[in-house]
Amino acid sequence: MAPEPAELAASAYAESARAESPCARQILPLIDHLARLGRRAADACDESGCLRPRHLIALKVLGDRGPMGQHAFGEALSLDPSNVVGLLNELEDRGLITRRRDPADRRRHIVALSASGERESALSSEQARRTEDDLLRALSPAERTTLHDLLSRAVGGVMSSPFADGSVSPCVEDD
Repeated sequence: MAPEPAELAASAYAESARAESPCARQILPLIDHLARLGRRAADACDESGCLRPRHLIALKVLGDRGPMGQHAFGEALSLDPSNVVGLLNELEDRGLITRRRDPADRRRHIVALSASGERESALSSEQARRTEDDLLRALSPAERTTLHDLLSRAVGGVMSSPFADGSVSPCVEDD
């Protein structure tokens, strides 16, 4: 069976990257390519009623952290406040979350995962796991664990990094 065009492109990119210095290897195009394939799978699933990745992430945050203020929720997702309301409206319209006024401060809204949100999150997480298994089938379980750990560390460090705004490059090689 002939390799898929995407496999050929990734293989060619990986071959050329091996010959370069570590700072010359560009990881973002590979991440972007995998993300694009994942989004295509998610879009196909979305047509049948599955949650989109941004919804899954939002429900996971609420599931892991429990009810929280709308502002804290937006910060946990690194979202602009204007985007938080739209996301919450989508989730609330589907009955996946609840919003209520904070009894201690009526100006604040508390966001919580609904029972329906918990069920839908579990179902959609399983679909996402299957998609991920397909995308990362070339990696061993140990390699997937390492990839997850490295990406988690990168995501965790980006907010406190001087590189977050893109003005400073971490790969500056001395002559």
